[in-house]
Amino acid sequence: MSDHNAGGNADPKASRPVVGRLEEEDLPEAARIFRLAFGTFLGAPNPDMFWADRDYVYGRRQAAHVASFGATLDGKLVGSNFATNWGSVGFFGPLTVRPDLQERGIARALLGKTIEQFDTWDTRHVGLFTFSDSAKHIALYQKYGFCARFLTAIMSAKAVRQTAAGWLRFSELSQVQREEALQSCRDVAETICPGLDLSGEIGATHAQGLGDIVLIEGARGIAAFAVCHYGPRSESGADTCFVKFGAVRDGQSAEYDYHRLLDACEALAVAAGMSNLLAGANMARHEAYRHLVGRGFRTEILGVTMHRQNDPGYCRPGAYIIDDWR
Repeated sequence: MSDHNAGGNADPKASRPVVGRLEEEDLPEAARIFRLAFGTFLGAPNPDMFWADRDYVYGRRQAAHVASFGATLDGKLVGSNFATNWGSVGFFGPLTVRPDLQERGIARALLGKTIEQFDTWDTRHVGLFTFSDSAKHIALYQKYGFCARFLTAIMSAKAVRQTAAGWLRFSELSQVQREEALQSCRDVAETICPGLDLSGEIGATHAQGLGDIVLIEGARGIAAFAVCHYGPRSESGADTCFVKFGAVRDGQSAEYDYHRLLDACEALAVAAGMSNLLAGANMARHEAYRHLVGRGFRTEILGVTMHRQNDPGYCRPGAYIIDDWR
């Protein structure tokens, strides 16, 4: 999810941005800039309080699978970006810059370091989520080899289902069982995209208490899993259970198991006291998207994913994946 600048005038004689590691002491200002940048771009009446019910900065900075970058001008933090490592797959964002510092090269400096990080990781498939109606955003990322592909709908539905069949909560497993579950989740992801690995995302969600991981039991172990966020320190938003990533083992039962996964995510939302379930569906994965629509999910945010070198990755028909690259 990206907001590279919005509004303001530049001083051509001003110093150039310096990009380095985002430090712990930078987090309050990085979170403030995040709210201000997106709130300003989206026309919120009080940008400083935009999305104050969720966190996209502290949790990612603390996660071992995320590289965090801060940009400074004259020693002051003016923007940040986050690169997420899902094994062979990676994405970046939120990229935010102080709105009064447009056209100062801050976003480009952050992007340069971010791409270097993906190259260091040897990430095979790199992408981002951005605003589908912003020619300025899309033009910027095209300069770095990213191509706009299918729309991604961030969709929500009321959570009312209280029970679901054959599922487990990662938080309720023993340490040994968790290690086994992590390997099973890697196996599930591997069937859809070679090298795709959500271990870091699962570990960060569990360790930071950002939500829980839904595990669907199958004939060959775990048939599907979903990393779910809820609570004020998570990325979910108020009264919402957010499926940050979900995947179903490829095979004949994938469609059936996808419905079981959605049932379990809804049951988790109700158990956690959340009234809404939020999930992202890239429309290239038309079966997964169609089933969300059929279950009453409606689009709240519509964006577009951009992929480096126009590589489709796992955004293809037949892949039962829920994800959100914001």
